Amino acid sequence: WAACSALAIGALVAGALGCGDGGSRASGGAGAPADSSAPGGNVVIATVGDVDVLVPPLTGTLQGAQVVAQLFDRLAEPGDSLAVVGDRGFRPRLATAWSWAPDSLALSFRLDPRARWHDGRPVRAGDVAFSFRLYTDARTASPVAPLLADLDSVSAPDSLTATVWFKRRSPQQFFDATYQLYVLPEHLLRDVPPEQLAASEFARQPIGSGRFRMARRVPGQLVELVADTANYRGRARLDRVIWQVTADPGAAARLLLTGGADVWESLRGDPLAQATRAPTLRTVTYPSLDVGFLAFNVRGADGRGAHPLFADRALRRALAAAVEREAVVRNVFDTLAVPVSTPLARAVTGPTTTPLGPTHDPARARAELEALGWRDADGDGVRERAGRPLALRLIVPTTSEPRRRMAVLLQAQLAQVGARVEIETLDPAAFGDAIRRSRWDALLNVWHSDPNPAGILQPWGAPGAGGRGGANMTGWSDRAFEALVDSGTRSADPARARQYYARAYARIADEAPALWLWETRNVMGLHRRIRPAPMRVDAWWANLADWTIPAGERTDRDRLGTTTASAAGRRAP
Repeated sequence: WAACSALAIGALVAGALGCGDGGSRASGGAGAPADSSAPGGNVVIATVGDVDVLVPPLTGTLQGAQVVAQLFDRLAEPGDSLAVVGDRGFRPRLATAWSWAPDSLALSFRLDPRARWHDGRPVRAGDVAFSFRLYTDARTASPVAPLLADLDSVSAPDSLTATVWFKRRSPQQFFDATYQLYVLPEHLLRDVPPEQLAASEFARQPIGSGRFRMARRVPGQLVELVADTANYRGRARLDRVIWQVTADPGAAARLLLTGGADVWESLRGDPLAQATRAPTLRTVTYPSLDVGFLAFNVRGADGRGAHPLFADRALRRALAAAVEREAVVRNVFDTLAVPVSTPLARAVTGPTTTPLGPTHDPARARAELEALGWRDADGDGVRERAGRPLALRLIVPTTSEPRRRMAVLLQAQLAQVGARVEIETLDPAAFGDAIRRSRWDALLNVWHSDPNPAGILQPWGAPGAGGRGGANMTGWSDRAFEALVDSGTRSADPARARQYYARAYARIADEAPALWLWETRNVMGLHRRIRPAPMRVDAWWANLADWTIPAGERTDRDRLGTTTASAAGRRAP
């Protein structure tokens, strides 16, 4: 096997599935499927950074979200339009039907009696009620809990009926009850203390009801799922999906270009040009809800007190005015990102006619810093106040080459107004730890939002700012901003709701807890034999179980069936 794989990072996958361009094409004969539409085939997805906790209430990375979506089911799934108002367009999953109480404060779901957990036990209404309690238990510390704040409880009047009770009405009630809540098996988790969930055996070998089941996980290397052949919704069209962990985007692109992977979701620069020319690959442009930003920490280290610099709104605004957003985004991404000034993607906010918040004006930035008492008394190019230099530590992850490049550009622009920026690149684990412990001054990050505008309160509201598990990394919150979001959420008039949300976006941009910079335009590279299903804007992986590989185009990589790769590896000569 070592001779077969040119890349060390692909050795495990190469050993199980073949390497290079996937081997020779399958042809007729004993091992070839007779029906070109028959399920089968294996897909290797290159990913940057490992998956995190594969328990939905605690999953915090996109890598983890991709895997969780294959293992677990919601009660219903949004359609391709991603409507968040009412229940039109939603498709049955664990629930086959639903009905509203006359006062709209109760919503009853009828579960599919065929649904089974991967251990064979039936999925029941008690599992839905248990899942809600687990998500919202303070000991679980789920970052999703604030998004379930309008749900009061879930009851199980019988084994196949789960009733969601709401505290108050809103147009997004159905979305909140379904999109935010994956259903978990009570019989496997009832005895696990919520605070120990991340370290539990279930987290290492999760058991869900989705169309793929867990095969194996090698931390830091790969996650392998296989089709649940007896699934109540029909088996997945693929036999197997493997997420192969790589160190950085360059390594992921090389894995794709050398045949060690079939899919890499974020091609840029020269690898994109190479993939466009490669006869075995094709590129697919797909939408996303990813927005990148420069955030300012308003909390002190370890969450104690206020940050010595960025608790000051006027200082945040002055530094934001030093940044030329359009030039930075164009330099780093060329045409593969769009400059933005709002915290949510345009698919959620709609188009904005003028930039929000402080606009690029270095002269104004210098004048505001002078007015705040920040002056360069010793002529070294760095401003000081009361003996403290205007210096900040900007953290970026090693896994993001665009953010590393952008940090250098921001460093130069902020130096022009007298601020010294020290860039620190951290591996994903250290980056996450620095955020959790509030040991950073500024950071470059990307937020993948859900389609509901009210979801903005998860990273930028008070509910997400407090305690363990909160998604509000800066600690900033503002009652006026939250009131505007809440008014938009409650409004049954779409036009009025948009007005409230627009005012909320303007408010947070003016407060400048962050400077929103770019919205990603994604280009995926994938092997030509793969036929992807439609890609939803919030999650390209949502329909992964319906991806196909025509029988006549399958390669040696696709011939294992649903035997686990680890077992196949042990049998190989």
